[in-house]
Amino acid sequence: NLDHRGACGCEVNTGDGAGILLQMPDKFLRKVSEESKIKLPPQGDYGVGMVYLPRDASQRGQCEKAFETIVAEEGQTVLGWRTIPTDNSSLGSVARAAEPVMRQIFIGRNPTLPDQLAFERKLYVIRKRAANTIRYGKLPGGNFFYVPSLSSRTLVYKGLLMPAQVDQYYPDLRDSDMETALALVHSRFSTNTFPTWERSHPYRYIAHNGEINTLRGNINWMHARQAMFESELFADDIKKILPIINTDGSDSAMFDNCLELLVLAGRPLPHAMMMVLPDPWTNDESMSHEKKAFYEYHGCLMEPWDGPASIAFTDGTRIGAVLDRNGLRPSRYYVTKDDMVIMASEVGVLDVDKERVLEKGRLENGRKFVIDNEQGRIV
Repeated sequence: NLDHRGACGCEVNTGDGAGILLQMPDKFLRKVSEESKIKLPPQGDYGVGMVYLPRDASQRGQCEKAFETIVAEEGQTVLGWRTIPTDNSSLGSVARAAEPVMRQIFIGRNPTLPDQLAFERKLYVIRKRAANTIRYGKLPGGNFFYVPSLSSRTLVYKGLLMPAQVDQYYPDLRDSDMETALALVHSRFSTNTFPTWERSHPYRYIAHNGEINTLRGNINWMHARQAMFESELFADDIKKILPIINTDGSDSAMFDNCLELLVLAGRPLPHAMMMVLPDPWTNDESMSHEKKAFYEYHGCLMEPWDGPASIAFTDGTRIGAVLDRNGLRPSRYYVTKDDMVIMASEVGVLDVDKERVLEKGRLENGRKFVIDNEQGRIV
């Protein structure tokens, strides 16, 4: 019920972008990978990349070969490729003219990696190297190359679509085996960059309603700091992921670039969100000394990314939302009696019988709303 929120171009059937982020749908992927003669290891031991590729078959082959070479150089195994079924019959001519070929790459985890987060870091290194080599290294057709997600935890289906076109374009999403305990959905209204397939939301960790007003300073500070980056977890790989911020993205994409680094470098997701979107803590007499000390310490490491912004975020286990310190974006939520939580920029985004509603609320300035699926509770 939010068609009025997103934007369309001069064609009513070309949107500014829409998509959905899901938990890794293991049951579905086992079924379709078998059809593609790909043998998957246990869940958590394989990653899936959603990859935009050029339409020219020769250029596509070069991009895929370069990607596979990087995977091997990073000590992981390419299990196979799957062409993602798509149906562009509902798309306008503008969206079709820029439409890439959609493929999934399956990558097996090297058993020497100690845990799943180490595997996530390695997949991040692979994705950054692939972008630098293929997209920014001027490989033929590289302008089409983009990786919406490469993870063992999450999967992103998105494109230059209207919300109603998302599951029409991707038949995968209509499959009954496509199971997930969480979904991050967004319809884009582009304000500071031209709409393209890759600029659609959600990104790899966030969806964002608003603008980042401090963007130029945020980019410059990140760029200035990255020459001094050190990380026990990344070790020598830290040089491979530079630059952290891809400046051809939107403000939301650049925020996501920053958040992704903070999480993969070892910080819990809610901790990282408090670093980049701190409360207005300086003169808050009601805030505890411990929390003020947290913000003062992290203020030495990271300047605020200021809004107006309402940002929903997830790592595939936890999902939540937060307002920037001005608190100027609405975010409202329902909790139902059958354990469903719906948060959106407006009430009524989904039709819910009032008898099902346990409680209603809104995201408040200075408060974080987090659902932890491991703990099974709202934090």
